[in-house]
Parts: sequence; C-alpha cells; structure tokens
Amino acid sequence: MDQSSAASVPRHVAIVMDGNGRWARKRMMPRGVGHKAGVDALVKVVQAAADRGIGYLTVFAFSSENWKRPEEEVSGLMSLLLVALSKHLTRLKSDGVRIRVAGDLDSVSPRIRDALRGAEKDTEDNSRLVLTVAFNYGGRWDIVQACRAAMASGVPPEALDEATLARFMTMAYAPDPDLFIRTGGEVRLSNFLLWQSAYAEFFFTDCLWPDFDAAELDRAVAAYARRERRFGDVGTSGQGEGALGGAADGLACDGPGVLTGEQ
Repeated sequence: MDQSSAASVPRHVAIVMDGNGRWARKRMMPRGVGHKAGVDALVKVVQAAADRGIGYLTVFAFSSENWKRPEEEVSGLMSLLLVALSKHLTRLKSDGVRIRVAGDLDSVSPRIRDALRGAEKDTEDNSRLVLTVAFNYGGRWDIVQACRAAMASGVPPEALDEATLARFMTMAYAPDPDLFIRTGGEVRLSNFLLWQSAYAEFFFTDCLWPDFDAAELDRAVAAYARRERRFGDVGTSGQGEGALGGAADGLACDGPGVLTGEQ
C-alpha cells in the first residue's frame, strides 16, 4: 500500500451494528436468526478490516440500554455471545486479531464475564487488528466511570483536563475513531463512544447489518477518504468554516442512506 492509499484508510473504525431484527423480520424469521446472521457478518467485516490495514475496529455489541429488551431476546443474545466466542475465537486468534472489551462487566453474569476476559487473555499477543467489543457499554457511563477513576487516583480538580481524563476512559489504549459507521438506516449515536467520537467522520447507511460486507465497508472508507478532516481549523484547502460552520452545511447523500457531509 503506497503512502497516499494508506492515508485514506481510517486507523480506527467504530460501528453500530443495527438492523438484525428487521433483517430477520423481512424473512419472516425470529429475531434471534437475525442476530446469528449479524455475528457471521461481523466475522467477515473483521477480516475485511484487517485486510485493508485498519488497525482498530470497535463494535457496539450490547448497550447498557439493551437490558430493556424482552428477557427472551436478552437471554438469547447472551447465549449467542458464548457460542460465537467458542466458534470464532480460534480463527480470530490465528488471523492476528486482538480482542478487547469495553463496558461494565461487573454487572454481567460470571459466565459471560469470564468468557470475555478469557478472549482478551487468549489474544493479548496479537497486534494485526484490535477488535474492541463494546458490551454493556454506554458513552455516558464511560465518562462517569472515567471521572470516578480520576478522583479515586487522586487527580485534583484543577489538574483535570481533557488529556488527563482521556487516560481513564475505557478505551485509552486506542486512538479516537476516525470513521463512525451506523447501519440500518438510523441516524443517531445511541450513546456510543460519545467522548471518543468528537471528531469522527460519520457514515450512515440503510444497509441492514447482516447484509453489511466488504463492499459496504469499502463504500464507507471511500466516503471517508473524500473528507477533509479539519478538527476545528479551516483545513489545508482553506475553504472550511471551522468550528462555526462547515460540518452542518451542504450535507449531501452519496447513494441511498449515506451521509457524507461533502462540501
């Protein structure tokens, strides 16, 4: 990969994997079938991301709000997680994937917690791609726990700045996401990586998660590559509006359901 191609590939991609239930409903199948198809899609996307040189992939597997779903569905998701780890962990490990977990595991069952921590331990020597599974995670929870951890470590109020607090976030080991993808046609963050996504580029697609594949990932990366990332400045072109304008101006759709924010 040449230097210009490497620069167009996001280092860190975050994904809200939405649409499993609707995918199953369209096929007159139970929601659980959609979740199983979603796991298969994830395994393929992990491989595609690694092949494209993406170093970090973070996926929203189970939010702190998902406990509100029907008990049968939640139970099915817990069982599916255990099956997925058992079925795919060996392959992910051999492919050089390191698994990390972000979320409040103190309030999940010991069986689930042990399985997730075991996957982390089993892949800790890998470095080709870091796959972070956000499980029982919420962006607001993450900020609160970081504040509590900073206070517990003795950081005085006058010393608490953004850089200091960032060290206590659950994903302090990873760079902030460059590209934030949400499938399923919804256009919101849903309490995912609120702190970390301050300057992420967003890509929304109508594609339901089980149908998301390498080609869809390439579409998202291509949209990312067309963006000029300014981080509040005017950018290299000098045409941006900085903090007071551009990101909300001239939003354009690059194909159905894709919000690119081109200017």
